[in-house]
Amino acid sequence: MTLTLLAAAGGAAPESEFGFIQAMEQGGPVAWTILAIMVIMSVGSFYILFTKLFEQNKVLGQYKNVQTQFWRASSLKEGATKLEKDSPWRQLADDAVKAQEDHGKMTDALESHDYMHGSLQRSEDSINAVLNGGLAFLATVGATAPFVGLLGTVIGIYRALINIGIAGNASIDKVAGPVGEALIMTAIGLLVAVPAVFAFNWLQGRNRKIAALLSTFSTDLLAYMNSNGAVKPAVTAAAPAAKPAAKPAAAPAPKA
Repeated sequence: MTLTLLAAAGGAAPESEFGFIQAMEQGGPVAWTILAIMVIMSVGSFYILFTKLFEQNKVLGQYKNVQTQFWRASSLKEGATKLEKDSPWRQLADDAVKAQEDHGKMTDALESHDYMHGSLQRSEDSINAVLNGGLAFLATVGATAPFVGLLGTVIGIYRALINIGIAGNASIDKVAGPVGEALIMTAIGLLVAVPAVFAFNWLQGRNRKIAALLSTFSTDLLAYMNSNGAVKPAVTAAAPAAKPAAKPAAAPAPKA
């Protein structure tokens, strides 16, 4: 009979399950809302990372045409036609052509130089603004995601304290769910913020490199226009095409 009572008592104690889903369910709508915000932040960060990385690689790849083809042309207008239409280098070249066509209307040589320099600077600024688009979102996510996670942490700890106050004791089944939710929110906040910060700094560094190349190209264009084509950078030779491997010579036929 004693064994029967012990077995009944053992069967009456249900096993509590603790996990991510259970912790989120105990958190209710607030926990799910914070999680949804975190997911949106993370997806947006990775979307911007990959799209901006693709854009930067495309711009750096287009710069090879500037080095190998653009400066071989006999005029700016001809050189601009050798660049891709949607590239920032083509935009700078087209703006330089327009500035060169309009500078003759200036009555003073200094005004002419300032006009061409200002035109190219405005073009650079507009290109850099496009390249930096979206990076503010990464900076915002990196700065705010830990605090959004901290909000979930505070709410989880608060719920744990409420459960302790209602039950009158700090048993594990009363605090495990809210505390688990709090720790999960902290971890998610860090997992969202850290990649965003790394992506922001990395993309910013690559944008600075592109901005330096744009500034160099703009300076070369201005020097070319002010010298009537006498001053221009050295042309980089295009990479030679790989030659096919030579076929091995046939063995001489044996003598009779």
